[in-house]
Amino acid sequence: MNDERDRVLGMDRRISRRDFLNGCALTVGASLIASPEWFNLLAQAETAPEKDPNYYPPAKTGMRGSHDGSWEVAHAMRDGQTWPDAVDDKESYDLVVVGAGISGLASAYFFRKFAGASSKILILDNHDDFGGHAKRNEFQSGKRLLIGYGGTQSLEAPHHYSKEAFGLLQELGIDVDRFHKYFDQNLYKGMALKRATFFDKETFGVDRLLSGFGTHYLGLTYPPEVLAQIPISEPARKDLARLQETKVDYLSGLSAEEKRRKLIKTSYKDYLLQFVKVDPEVVKIFQTAPHGLYAVGIDAVSAWDCLQMEYPGFRGINLQSREDSPEQAEPYIFHFPDGNASVARLLVRSLIPGAVPGSTMEDVVTSRVNYAGLDSSESAVRIRLNSTAVRARHVGDPHEAKQVEVTYVRSGKAHTVRAPQCVLACYNMVIPYLCPEMSEKQKDALHYSVKLPLVYTNVQVRNWESFQKLGVNSIYAPGGYFNGASLDFPVSIGEYRFASTPQEPCLLHLLRTPCKPGLPAKDQYRAGRYELMTTPFEVFERNIRDQLGRMLAGGGFDSARDIQAITVNRWPHGYAYEYNPLFEPLDRPDSERPCVVGRQPFGRIHIANSDADGHAYTNIAIDQGYRAVREITVGGKHEASGAGA
Repeated sequence: MNDERDRVLGMDRRISRRDFLNGCALTVGASLIASPEWFNLLAQAETAPEKDPNYYPPAKTGMRGSHDGSWEVAHAMRDGQTWPDAVDDKESYDLVVVGAGISGLASAYFFRKFAGASSKILILDNHDDFGGHAKRNEFQSGKRLLIGYGGTQSLEAPHHYSKEAFGLLQELGIDVDRFHKYFDQNLYKGMALKRATFFDKETFGVDRLLSGFGTHYLGLTYPPEVLAQIPISEPARKDLARLQETKVDYLSGLSAEEKRRKLIKTSYKDYLLQFVKVDPEVVKIFQTAPHGLYAVGIDAVSAWDCLQMEYPGFRGINLQSREDSPEQAEPYIFHFPDGNASVARLLVRSLIPGAVPGSTMEDVVTSRVNYAGLDSSESAVRIRLNSTAVRARHVGDPHEAKQVEVTYVRSGKAHTVRAPQCVLACYNMVIPYLCPEMSEKQKDALHYSVKLPLVYTNVQVRNWESFQKLGVNSIYAPGGYFNGASLDFPVSIGEYRFASTPQEPCLLHLLRTPCKPGLPAKDQYRAGRYELMTTPFEVFERNIRDQLGRMLAGGGFDSARDIQAITVNRWPHGYAYEYNPLFEPLDRPDSERPCVVGRQPFGRIHIANSDADGHAYTNIAIDQGYRAVREITVGGKHEASGAGA
């Protein structure tokens, strides 16, 4: 892209990009420069960056998610590096947890309930913030605070949670029914804002934004007046109308069970081309529709799953789609402004009183975390950030050992700690490297899952008048670099207020899933992960500016003028791998699922994460934390180390 185009996009504009080194801001007040306090800050930044008064990860913009500094040590471990000179911290704990995401924090929470509030627990995490994929992004517009979610988005159908997961929410003070008041379900509807589709010139020959298509769950249905304007050929237009409107059984002659099996083992793309026999141009419209759920397109999602999501083409097939599923039974409104990062904050508040000020689900939204207090020797529970675990081994034979030794790397130096119990609440594929003594069967099962890569991007804009003028609140972009863009969820809670008028600054949320159509799903994920790890922030920014500018041009949006800040949450290891029926055995017993085989306890080492159940949901992460702790307590292996005495 040439320099002139970059200037038009605003690539030369000074937006909010905060660059940090080891958690310590590169710039500080002039009064500290060359002072003793400044040198003390530098010294602390090398060993304890969280002690720096400027340390506040949620306010960092630029490249976040799996940020630089969070993954390099783990990759070195994967490539065979060892740390034989690790220093013994001489710290004694009852439990060491690897991973400060929802599962790790929930594991610590449940362990304290069973073992007592005086239990000493150390939680290690490789990131500069706790929460894992529950990532909080903060922005400042003048004196106004804007909060966005950089990962796990909402509590989906919480009344259908297990008693343990729902009970944890209640114990943390989360009354989910209050979201009916906090989430303004009528704001966009009252302004007559609709969903829209942006057809880009690279894919469809012309840039065209068309507002107004009906949705059934996540399906797409274009009304006649919109369908007539879609930039595709006339034969393709007729096929799209036929796909949406006719009640043809394209699998006639098969029994209901034969139809189900056929749809499970046929991609939606192949179903459209081979059975419905639509023009290939129709496929382009739907190709990226399931990206938000599956991180792949319809070439790697089964027709059966698309039937469940009420995509068109199944009206005459006479098969029952899921009714009253949890996702449909409750409105999608159980959303904190920072997504489920507030759940993580409430867990930390419970584990380390004083680290997160306040006492309610409302005030946690605007509380400022005291990061310096997370790893205090005065607290029974300690969270040690910027610390990558590289080894978890039993001290002695796994069947007889009384201690687990965990080695971790922090600020370039390796340390060891010990405890009678260990919970690995990290990614499944990391665990075989942490525990090479595991059986090959268990390691193979842990390696089986390939996490789904994705990018959650928040863009702070001067106002959202362009959306109002265009009459849209979210845009699906089937050919775009980003799968789409939407206005933030309209949630006002406690002292936090959503930008309820179009003249106010707000956040836009953009999704990208860097898959490679045509490959099996897992290979697409691997290719996408490589792309994310090799794509610099500048490329994301240029595409953000270009795509928003083109989609919103009719509403007067100017990327150079209107974009104020950008945070790109890069997740090369994103959603947990959910078994895709298109590529998985049809009738495999639950007990033989790789996630079940992989999560079995290994001596005093237990596994808790969403990978362990093969579902990428917050309640699953909580349930797996509970299961791992019950293995410790019910299994009779809980023995006090004396640390909590």
